[in-house]
Amino acid sequence: MSELSNVSSFPAFADASANYSIDAWQRWILFLDVMRQRAEQYEEHTARKAPHVLDYEAELISDARTFEEPVNYALVRIVPPAGVVIDPLKRPFVIVDPRAGHGPGIGGFKADSEIGVAMKAGHACYFIGFLPDPVPGQTIEKIARAEARFLEIVIARHPEADGKPCVIGNCQAGWAVMMLAAVRPELFGPIIVAGSPLAYWAGVHGQNPMRYSGGLLGGSWLTALVGDLGAGKFDGAWLAQNFENQNPANTLWSKQYNLYSKVDTEAERYLGFERWWGGHVTLNAEEMQFIVDELFVGNKLAVGEIRTSDGTTIDLRTIRSPIVVFCSKGDNITPPQQALGWILDLYESVDEIRSLGQTIAYVVHEKVGHLGIFVSAGVARKEHDEFASNIDLIDVLPPGLYEAVLEPKGDATEHPELVAGEWLMRCERRTLDDIRALGGNDIEDDNSFAAAARLSEINLALYRTFLQPAVKAAVNPSWAEAMRRLHPLRLSYELFGSSNPYLAWVQGAAELVRENRRPAESDNPFLALQEQVSGRIVEGLENWRKMSERIAEQTFNAVYGSSALQAAFGIDTKSNRPPRQAPKSMLTSALVEARTGALRDKIAQGGTLEALMRSLLFVGKAREGADERGFEMIRRIRREHQDASRLNPSEFKALVREQYYILDDDEAAALAAIAPMLPNDIDERRAALDILRGVLEASGALTEAVAERFQHVTELFDVGKRQEAASEPTRIPTRTTPRNRSA
Repeated sequence: MSELSNVSSFPAFADASANYSIDAWQRWILFLDVMRQRAEQYEEHTARKAPHVLDYEAELISDARTFEEPVNYALVRIVPPAGVVIDPLKRPFVIVDPRAGHGPGIGGFKADSEIGVAMKAGHACYFIGFLPDPVPGQTIEKIARAEARFLEIVIARHPEADGKPCVIGNCQAGWAVMMLAAVRPELFGPIIVAGSPLAYWAGVHGQNPMRYSGGLLGGSWLTALVGDLGAGKFDGAWLAQNFENQNPANTLWSKQYNLYSKVDTEAERYLGFERWWGGHVTLNAEEMQFIVDELFVGNKLAVGEIRTSDGTTIDLRTIRSPIVVFCSKGDNITPPQQALGWILDLYESVDEIRSLGQTIAYVVHEKVGHLGIFVSAGVARKEHDEFASNIDLIDVLPPGLYEAVLEPKGDATEHPELVAGEWLMRCERRTLDDIRALGGNDIEDDNSFAAAARLSEINLALYRTFLQPAVKAAVNPSWAEAMRRLHPLRLSYELFGSSNPYLAWVQGAAELVRENRRPAESDNPFLALQEQVSGRIVEGLENWRKMSERIAEQTFNAVYGSSALQAAFGIDTKSNRPPRQAPKSMLTSALVEARTGALRDKIAQGGTLEALMRSLLFVGKAREGADERGFEMIRRIRREHQDASRLNPSEFKALVREQYYILDDDEAAALAAIAPMLPNDIDERRAALDILRGVLEASGALTEAVAERFQHVTELFDVGKRQEAASEPTRIPTRTTPRNRSA
């Protein structure tokens, strides 16, 4: 009450009170009117045959309901708005939105979005969306096959593009994209998974309570029950409810209070988001059961335990495209541990990542929440804009693990003309210890989750044997539809709609208020008191959340951490290895050995271009990474250099990787072979060395270690001496006979 004590006199107090009362009453009426608009928007959205929230005109390209195995998915081309020029030589982008309770379109529901920044960078954009209701009999595997066909269509539509499509998978779509890329790697260019859970057990003690839900509910039997009560359909509103439950302060108070307190300016933003948030969809019960059993509770994706109907193992190590993982420390739905933990499950070292030819880059935002990863304009203008502008840099990075670091482009940036946007992207090499440093499970934690997964299997089997037949017999489609209409989240919209006669006066009253709006002054003490009260409510709800999460974690650990329960489920608690780890393949090791042997035969093969790439990679090792300025110089070399311009991007990428592996396998022999690969003419050698120096200096002054390596390369180029061609042995030509290279 300290704010009120600052009022100097009773007349001032009375005046402030009257002004605040009028303002508060007017805001309340305007708030109710926004709720009315929200309900009308909800009714209009759900009445559409193909509801979405895309802010762009879209052209239907392919409807998967017409496929031999029909599913409720469709591929559309985003029509560029006026003034946006698409470069036909740039790879297309394909954005896949999550089917996690809400409808499609969040990846492009405003100009500053994934779609918006990709088109601004000159890329054609496609969007894979879905209808509210599934096709009877559709499964996750059938959806994957439909999405593969969509990518085939996109590739065929862009034969001149510089590479295969860049595919963005948001949230739940991320794991779907990764699964498809493991089975059909030839369809993909770079893959960006944003806020996507891939290691579902991972987390940090005292945080990430959502991972305990499956165990505390007794496993996936409840998922089967909800699907049966829905007559074979799982209501996505329950998934949205799970998200709401993670932040009761925002769900029960802050979101509505923020609108009420700023109703004059906040309505448009609020309605824009609610249009998507209220667009609940359904899934087939079989689809949802697969997601919970195989992913959420079973955590089988990262360890290669998911198999397709024909027996194919889904192994993420077979993905050939660069993978960009975007996550945030402020995300309580998909924390960094769940977004990145799959790397620790699959690989024992970065050397293993390199040996398999994989490139993985990650970005960890410090504070943005889960939805902000997809909807935040600031994130779109920074992270997603940089991904779109530098996707080719990511595509040609040598195999390994990197962290993409973004720094503002300022006056101190050297060669700013080589930086595409307002941020400078630098990809720095990382090790698995850098991911471990983010936190994660120990052996005891994994044993507890393994016990929860085993109990889930038992409870599901018991439910299917004893209860499921009776539930299915008691439920009919009409009853199931009535239950969906009565879901609390749907009622929160419909109660303010046209079906409620008690709110018929709101629209007229709101118009009258707008004509006579009298907002309180910003220094009104009652406004400060209002903020104080709101803060106390938020604080109380936050304390409740923290207490509930603490109890949930303690309960989970007490039940599933029991050595007796784990022993009963056959979990080896004395082993020092995690209960589930991706198996190693002797075939993969043999293939790596065979490739290494073949590369040794190519050490001395090549011309000036190969020598330049090998030299650049050798010197670049001292930098432990690369940034977009150096790549822009490489891009210009590729356009202007006679040899490089003959290669398409896939061939150029293959050349870079081939030279990387040659150098990595036998550095001494690879360096010794550089001189014979160069032309005899000293001026041509000097020109090649100048190109190399320009690429290296584009990223800034050469450090001592880099300069030392560059000096070594200078000696290999032998530009200080003019050698007589006649006295030299026959050399390999500047450009070897074109070879058939593939990415």
